Amino acid sequence: MLDPRPRLARAARTTRRGVETVCSPTGLRGTATEIAWITAHSALYPLGLSTEKRRDKAREELERFTLGDLPPVQRGLLMGDVVAAGTPIILVHGLVDNRSIFTLLRRALRRRGFGRVITLNYSPFTQDVRSIAHRLGALIEKTCEETGYERVHVVGHSLGGVIARYYVQRLGGDGRVHTLCTLGSPHTGTYAARLAPQKLVKQLRPGSDVMTELAEPAPGIRTRFVAFWSDLDQLVVPKRSARIDHADLMARNVLLRGVGHMSLPIDRRVVREITALLAHLDEDGATVTAGVTSITAAPPAEPPAAARRPRLRRATG
Repeated sequence: MLDPRPRLARAARTTRRGVETVCSPTGLRGTATEIAWITAHSALYPLGLSTEKRRDKAREELERFTLGDLPPVQRGLLMGDVVAAGTPIILVHGLVDNRSIFTLLRRALRRRGFGRVITLNYSPFTQDVRSIAHRLGALIEKTCEETGYERVHVVGHSLGGVIARYYVQRLGGDGRVHTLCTLGSPHTGTYAARLAPQKLVKQLRPGSDVMTELAEPAPGIRTRFVAFWSDLDQLVVPKRSARIDHADLMARNVLLRGVGHMSLPIDRRVVREITALLAHLDEDGATVTAGVTSITAAPPAEPPAAARRPRLRRATG
């Protein structure tokens, strides 16, 4: 019979680290922000069910703009890199959520000058990861056909990041997705998924069939990945499961301290990093502006815990 003491000791250490994180000044601020955002998001949630009908009208209005109608930041992106400004960006929400979770990020992308920001809504009660990934693929194909662009960027929060990664790795989506940014997505599963028996939730458990597929070799994948993960994420257990550590994938992992799971799409550091990154990428994934961290650059070694600080935009050398 296996000795349970090592497992219990690991669980105790994990619990102690979790309590220390929550009780730190950064953790307390992050928890307060998480509670406030969940409250605000609850009010915005109904709006996320009805905005899809207005998307085409908003797109038509945007396409009627001239450069003189745009503020300096938007005009600068259009004049500096019309391809980056026009590349469609697809946003994919998480479990039991809708496009309203991206209210602030979508607004920031629009202000930065990105002309096509599209959201995918789906129901978690009637579908699974594979079927939603097929829906995402259909939306991307339709978007490319409408816009004339061959590739898009995708931002996925929580389950949305897993769905997008499944599309890229398992359904040939790397030919369409230039860059995939994931926010608090359990790439190797989360033990929190054991709390619900629903089929879609079961696929987020460690060792599930979906997680097993994502762990398989994926040679030749062209998509670039950026995975944001937090030490205060309540729904990703263990926290490092939100990293992408796969030998065949070109990925950069960004650690954020004191950010709750639902707060990741509104965190200023995340929003700033995504808008800056997508505005300065060339076709092979490298950045074209000095000072913006390249996806293809090897990430620096993580410093000791006491010395770590979230540094997103500037390269660390």
